[in-house]
Amino acid sequence: MDFDSLDWLRRNSPAWRLLRADHAALVLSFLGRIFVEENIRSISATELTTRLEDELFALNERFGEGTYPRTAKAYLDEWAQPDVGWLRKYYPPGSDQVHFDATPAVERALAWVQSLRARSFVGTESRLNIALELLRQMAFGAETDPEVRLAELRQRRAELDAEIARVSAGEVDLLDPAAQRDRYQQFVATARGLLGDFREVEANFRTLDRELRERIATWDGSKGELLDEVVGNRNDIAESDQGRSFHAFYDFLLSPRRQQEFSDLLARVQSLEAIGEPDPRMRSVHYDWLDAAERTQATVRLLSEQLRRFLDDQVWLENRRVMDILRSVEVHALALRDQPTGDLGHEIDGTAPHIVLPMERPLYQIRAKQLLDSDPDVDADPAEVDVSALFEQVHVDPTRLREAVRAALSGGTQVSLPELLTMHPLEQGLAELVTYLSLDNDSTFELVFDERRQEHVRWHDADGRQRKAILPAVAFVRRSPLPGR
Repeated sequence: MDFDSLDWLRRNSPAWRLLRADHAALVLSFLGRIFVEENIRSISATELTTRLEDELFALNERFGEGTYPRTAKAYLDEWAQPDVGWLRKYYPPGSDQVHFDATPAVERALAWVQSLRARSFVGTESRLNIALELLRQMAFGAETDPEVRLAELRQRRAELDAEIARVSAGEVDLLDPAAQRDRYQQFVATARGLLGDFREVEANFRTLDRELRERIATWDGSKGELLDEVVGNRNDIAESDQGRSFHAFYDFLLSPRRQQEFSDLLARVQSLEAIGEPDPRMRSVHYDWLDAAERTQATVRLLSEQLRRFLDDQVWLENRRVMDILRSVEVHALALRDQPTGDLGHEIDGTAPHIVLPMERPLYQIRAKQLLDSDPDVDADPAEVDVSALFEQVHVDPTRLREAVRAALSGGTQVSLPELLTMHPLEQGLAELVTYLSLDNDSTFELVFDERRQEHVRWHDADGRQRKAILPAVAFVRRSPLPGR
């Protein structure tokens, strides 16, 4: 970063402003405990004021009266000022009480301060493995040559086969305690970082929505162009890199199988002796992720509803302007009513408009319902019922059936379904009959259904039993001369 960028951040960044504040320790310790350690995403002003009053009382008792002379409400109002930007002050939907939430600047400043603490153990192997794995995913994920992808997959399969062979022979490679602590430390840092990322994603969505509202407020084009602009921007938000990444992560959280897998793996890791005392926040970190993701989703839904109401207000203002123009026309017409018209006239295209009434449309005709008897045989023994037919799949070749229809139409312009089945009996039962009824995309013939008449179609199944189907009269009608005739 160059000098100008750093100087701008020093003067405008809320996180940098927090680190330079005289009471930065109070802000970071109090807001970090409430909004980061306890993962509270929204808290009422009354509860937050009470907890800050207790914190100020304890600090004044410890360091002397007057160390923090202002009231808790005054501190919170100052931290929520737009030029300070450490708290977001808002009214939740359906509530008339002020609520607070921390801004991403608090988490950024707290993360930087935590990185200043000396660490007794600094692991590097796990981060190197993550870096190599990310490079491998990017390199081969962008590869378009199938041979290169296959070569990589075969190499990975060979490595897995070799590892399987070693384990089968009793050679099991175990992670030493240092490697386990290294990976657990990296996991904890990543898990905590994700919670902070959700708050920043939510803030970015609010920024995009605010920019969109500014564009709507200053729009001077037509309403259609405005709607195209609004819909396009909302799609841009959902289809942006951040939006796609968030929705992919949210889909992962909603998968019961992956949640169960994560819970099982987390329980096994937390019980390892090598990691010592596990982080208590990690026991339910995936539920914290889910709560934070759901809050981000709720924010996006709320912004969409507010944007819709904002557009409705714009439409109402436009309708009011139209009414004002009409009222002005009426006033001018009344003022000119008594004046001579002279040769005033106007030509129109016709004496009456062309109107199509909704009641001119034909009414819907209810099709005859066919009864289906699906009652089981009560006298049959359930243990002797053969259910193998439920798992058998029958493939009917529609090409063969089309050729049969074309052959039947070679001597005439149409043929009914019973006549066709007389010439070509059903070989695959009901599945073949249904396929005949779906041959409606052929260029040489078309299906004509007559709902007023019914026909009976009979065939024998594989066991020799006769089957019967009752269906509307069906005929195959030739559209054009058959090819070659």
